Amino acid sequence: MSSSPSRSSSSSGSSSSSSASARKRLLISAAVAVAAVTLGIVSWRATAPEERPDRSSSSSAAAAPRGSDVHAELAKLARREAGDKLAAGRADAPVVLIEYSDFKCGYCGKFARDTEPELVKKYVEDGTLRIEWRNFPIFGADSETAAKAAWAAGQQDRFAQFHAAAYADGAKEKGFGRARLLELAREAGVPDLERFEKDMAGDAAAAALQKDQEEGYRIGVTSTPSFLLNGQPIAGAQPLGAFEAAIAKAKAETKAEPQAKAEPQAKAEPQAADGRAAR
Repeated sequence: MSSSPSRSSSSSGSSSSSSASARKRLLISAAVAVAAVTLGIVSWRATAPEERPDRSSSSSAAAAPRGSDVHAELAKLARREAGDKLAAGRADAPVVLIEYSDFKCGYCGKFARDTEPELVKKYVEDGTLRIEWRNFPIFGADSETAAKAAWAAGQQDRFAQFHAAAYADGAKEKGFGRARLLELAREAGVPDLERFEKDMAGDAAAAALQKDQEEGYRIGVTSTPSFLLNGQPIAGAQPLGAFEAAIAKAKAETKAEPQAKAEPQAKAEPQAADGRAAR
């Protein structure tokens, strides 16, 4: 009889802890969903590249709901795979920029020509930044075939070159039919064009595209370009200075995190082996 209350108390404590954990997971999921909606709405207003005049090429950063939990969850989308063919920079870089883009998107092209090369030169090359590309075609069949072609070029280590050729000024106006994609592959220096065509039409390319699209839709991306920088949403083809400021802030935060975790331990009073305060 005396053991029964003990078991009941233990069970109650376990149940309470489980409920608290479940509530926390639910709250985080809800917060991420709210952040996703915010990213989608702001991104849509900020971009819509085919419907806005060229002079409005930049947009406001998406203001995600406050809370480290939200950004921490979004930051986990960084894959950091060493063998990622559609990424540039060290897998352990302190800052990761995830880019959701479409090859038919005018503002994506502006970012690719005007801003991305500067970010690579200034931050990727010194190990600060990693850029991970996500194919997010939203402008129809041509967008999807271009995305698969870029993936196929990446299988032969020519993604960056194909990316540059497909986003060259005036390139999207020529379309992305089969002949044009082969032309871009040649321009990018893809060595085996027969393999390129086979890869582009294969199941692996379709699966990779679906994975990127599902990720984007899951977090509320509705327009391109949209970005996550260490979990912080950024919408539209922002000017270089906006990305520089965001990268500097993210880098400072990653440096501060280990220090913040170490401080409580450093302040703790050393203990002797018997548990008494050391003198």
